[in-house]
Amino acid sequence: MTTVVTVESGIMRRRLGDIPGVVECRVVNRLNRFVVEVSLAGAFTRAYINNTGRLREYLVMGRKGYCVRNPPGWKTEYRLFAIEEDGLAALIDAQMQMMFFEKAVSEEAIPWLEGCAISKRNVRLGSSLIDYLVTCTCGSMYLEVKSAVLRGDGGYAMYPDCPTLRGRRHVKTLMEHVLKGGYGAIVFIAALPHVKAFKPNVQGDPEMASLLQQASEAGVLLKAVRICYEPMSSTVWLEDPDLKVELDPGER
Repeated sequence: MTTVVTVESGIMRRRLGDIPGVVECRVVNRLNRFVVEVSLAGAFTRAYINNTGRLREYLVMGRKGYCVRNPPGWKTEYRLFAIEEDGLAALIDAQMQMMFFEKAVSEEAIPWLEGCAISKRNVRLGSSLIDYLVTCTCGSMYLEVKSAVLRGDGGYAMYPDCPTLRGRRHVKTLMEHVLKGGYGAIVFIAALPHVKAFKPNVQGDPEMASLLQQASEAGVLLKAVRICYEPMSSTVWLEDPDLKVELDPGER
């Protein structure tokens, strides 16, 4: 059963689910795009990572992380899915972020998606594969999800942390679709604790920041949700289903 509690800030947070079999680890070194060397109980091993961002502020030697075992047959025994931050943790695993986002949608825990249901995943739209086709009372909407786990000054969750050609293509595709009369949305999953809003990372990709401003003006819905992992209970919480999105009109 989903549990709703009140936190000290007055925000209602919702329990989305638990992650079983978690073991603590320490980051040693990122070996390549998908593999990180970690230390578990003093032994070194490799762990899979599902996030193509640079994650330089997280994958630092000595940082405490959280792993789960991979199923038999995987090239790595473990999967690194979260990094400790101030007693809570950033959920850096993009696939897990989407899994819990889907859970929130199915439970109608996101007000601006109330009455909507995910009908298809990985849907072709123009030259892009968009994460979801969502059926709502207003019609069908293409919805793309982006992982925003870069922490910016001033308490912001940010995206991207490096130039992303694929991300730009998604934004352009959705903008073209909306300009033709369709519905499109981009959701940024701020999967880290203690952030007040989302904003594009101009330093990481100036063109993306400009494209997001243009997309918003064209009618693409830009939204953000805040979730985090609580190691003590091994629980993922939805802390803000409608996190504020801040765009700089000057970034054109």
